[in-house]
Amino acid sequence: METTINTSRRNFLKTSALAGGGLMIGFVIPGASRFAQAAVDFKPNAFLRITADNQVTVICGLSEMGQGVHTAIPMLIAEELEADWSKIKVEQSPADPAFANPFLGFQATGGSSSVRANWEPMRKAGAAAREMLIAAAADTWSANKADCHAEKGMVVHKSGKKLSYGQLAAKAATQPLPANIRLKEPKDFKIVGKGAKRLDTPPKLNGSAVFGMDVRLPGMLTAVVARSPVAGGKVASFNADKAKAMPGVKHVVQIGSGVAVVADGYWNAKKGRDALEIKWDDGAAASLSSEGIRNTFGDLVEKAGTVALTQGDTNTALAGAAKKLEAVYEVPYLAHACMEPMNFTASVKPDSVELWGSTQSPGLLQLVLSQVAGVKPEQVKVTTTLLGGGFGRRFAFDFAIDAVLTSKAVGAPVHVVFPREDDIKGHYYRPASVAKFQAALDAAGNPVATRIHAVGSSIADAGHMPYEANGLKLLKGVDGFAVEGLTEWPYATPNLQVEWTKNEPPIGVWFWRSVGHSQNIFFVEGFVDEMAVAAGKDPYEYRRALLGQNPRYKGVLELAAEKAGWGKPLPAGHARGIAVAQSFGSYTAEVAEVSVGKDGKVKIHRMVCAVDCGLTVNPDIIKRQMESSIVFGLSAALFGEITLKDGKVQQSNFHDYPVLRMNEMPKVEVHIVASTEAPGGVGEPGLPPAAPAVVNAIYAATGKRLRKLPLRMA
Repeated sequence: METTINTSRRNFLKTSALAGGGLMIGFVIPGASRFAQAAVDFKPNAFLRITADNQVTVICGLSEMGQGVHTAIPMLIAEELEADWSKIKVEQSPADPAFANPFLGFQATGGSSSVRANWEPMRKAGAAAREMLIAAAADTWSANKADCHAEKGMVVHKSGKKLSYGQLAAKAATQPLPANIRLKEPKDFKIVGKGAKRLDTPPKLNGSAVFGMDVRLPGMLTAVVARSPVAGGKVASFNADKAKAMPGVKHVVQIGSGVAVVADGYWNAKKGRDALEIKWDDGAAASLSSEGIRNTFGDLVEKAGTVALTQGDTNTALAGAAKKLEAVYEVPYLAHACMEPMNFTASVKPDSVELWGSTQSPGLLQLVLSQVAGVKPEQVKVTTTLLGGGFGRRFAFDFAIDAVLTSKAVGAPVHVVFPREDDIKGHYYRPASVAKFQAALDAAGNPVATRIHAVGSSIADAGHMPYEANGLKLLKGVDGFAVEGLTEWPYATPNLQVEWTKNEPPIGVWFWRSVGHSQNIFFVEGFVDEMAVAAGKDPYEYRRALLGQNPRYKGVLELAAEKAGWGKPLPAGHARGIAVAQSFGSYTAEVAEVSVGKDGKVKIHRMVCAVDCGLTVNPDIIKRQMESSIVFGLSAALFGEITLKDGKVQQSNFHDYPVLRMNEMPKVEVHIVASTEAPGGVGEPGLPPAAPAVVNAIYAATGKRLRKLPLRMA
C-alpha cells in the first residue's frame, strides 16, 4: 500500500512565494517557527526550490564530507517529486533549527544517521511539491487533477498536454497544501535504489568546490596557535618579541587554548608561532604515560564494574561451568588524521559573528560560539563548507572556538589553522580501552554464560571538555558509547552480563568513526573466535549456529562466507578469518584473507564484505562507504596508535601515525543484501568487523592469537 500522510492533521510543511516567482517547501520542525515564518526574507529556509528557469535546487542541512549526502538527500526528494535528475542541483543550508537532524534533535551530521533520519521527511517534501505542481497544472488547464500526473520534471495531462515545473512554479506556490500526500512504494522507485551520479563530483573536479581551507575574506588574517604539549597544561609566560619580528606577523594574543600568532598568511603565522618563546605549566599530567594508563586499566578490569546489562545468573553459571574461557583485549587511543587540517574562519563584531568552515555540527556550533562570543545564537551566522574528512573530529568545536576568540582579540576576520602535527598531538582521540571476557561452555561448546567487563574513558562525561560535553550524560553510571557493541551481544547465551568502569586520564576523548563499535566488535568477534576454537568448531559454522534467532546477522554472515569461498582451498600460507557486526541500524560481515611472512609482516590480500543496510538510496555510494570504512579500520588495526611519554603525545604526522598505502591495499568486494527493512547507516558499519576478521585470519594462518591493537606478531 502507498503511504498516506494527512497534512491538515500533522501540519508538517508550509509554502511561500519567492521574489523570483518560484516554489519553496520546508517542514515546520518544533522550535523552528521563527525560521519558517521568515521564509520570504530568508531564501534557503526550505528543502526545495523550483524556479522559472526549470531549475530544481535541494537545500541540504547536512554536511558533505565525502560520504555522499549531497547526492543521497536530493535523490530522496527527486524521487517523490518525479524530477528530471539532470535538472537537480544541491546547496548547503545555513545553520538554523529548521534543519535539525530528526534523529539528533539539532543540526548535525554523524552517527550514520543522514539517510535514516531523512528517509521520510525528504520524500514528503518532494511528494508535497509534486502534488502542488499537479494542482497548478490542473488549474491552468481547467482540468481534473486526477487526469494529470508528474514525470521527469513535467506535469502531463491524459490528452498529452505538458507543462514543465519551471512553467508551473509561480502558480504552484499559490496552491493550498494537499490534504493527503501519497508516498511511493519502493517497487515504483525510479531514482532511489539506483546508482545516480554524485552531484558534488563536478565542482571537486573543476576546482570550484569550497572547503574550509579555501575560505578567503577581505582583510582576513591567518592564525596558528601554540598549545600546551601536555593535556591540561597552561601558559606560564611567553615572550613574543621573536615571533613579532618574523615577516608578516601582525599580532600575538593569548587565548583560552594557548597563544595565537596572527599573520598575513599561513606560512608566516606558522613560522611566527615556531619562533614564539613560551613556558608551560604542565600540571598534573606531566607524568602521564601509555604504560601507566595501561596498567591502571589492567588493574581495574580485574575488579567489578558498573552493570550495563544483565540477563540470567551469570555468576552461578560461570562458577559451575565444566569448561571456562578467559581473555583480555586491548586497544590504544586513536587520532582521526583527516586529510584537510582542522581550520575555521571567524569574523567577530560587537553584535554579530560570522563563521565559515568545515563542521559536522553547525547547529551546536551556533549555540556554543554564541556563548564564546557573548551574543545571542541568532546573531551567529554559520556557513558550512565541504569537509575534507570528518570521522567525528569535526563534530568538535576547539578550532572554531580559537577562531572566534582570536578574531575578537584582533578585530579582524581570522582563519585559524591547526597543522596536522598539532591536531594529532591535540588530545581529541578515540578512547583507549581494555576488556576482559569470561565464558562458560557446555559439552557441545556452546556458551552457557558470558561476562564482559570494559574499562575506558567516557565521551559522554568528558568533564575536561565542557563545551563538547553539553547535553551528553551517563545513564545509570554507564556511557552508552563505551558499551555499544557489547550490550548488543547477538549470540544465543542464556546468561550474560556486561560491566563498565569509567577511568579518566586527562586526555581529550571524542567520537571516532563507528565510536564504541570500533573497539568493542574487535573484542567480541575475537573472543567468539576463541570460543569456536575451544569448542573445536569452524568459526563460521559456530557463529551461524548461535545466530539462529538473528536472521539479519545470519544473512550477512552467510553471504560474506559464500562470496569469499569459505572452506575452499587457498594459496599456500593464506588463511581466512570472519567477523560480523550490527551498528547504526545496519548489519555487516567481513571475511579477510591474509598471509604472514617469515618476517612477521601481515599481508591482507582480500576483504569480502556483505552489508544489509535495509532499503538503499544509492548502491554505488554504499559500496564506496563500505570500502572507505574498511580502509579506515585496517589502517587502525595495522598501524594506529597514539602513545604518551611524560604527558606528551609521541606521534605527529603520517610518518609515525601511518595509514594504509595503495601498495598495501587489499582487494575489497562489497555485496549488498536486498532488503525491505528501514534504511540503516552506511558511513560507519563497514569498519567494526575489519580488525577482528584480520585477527581471526592471522590465528588461522599461524595459531597465534592477537588480542591487542595495532597488530604486532612479535
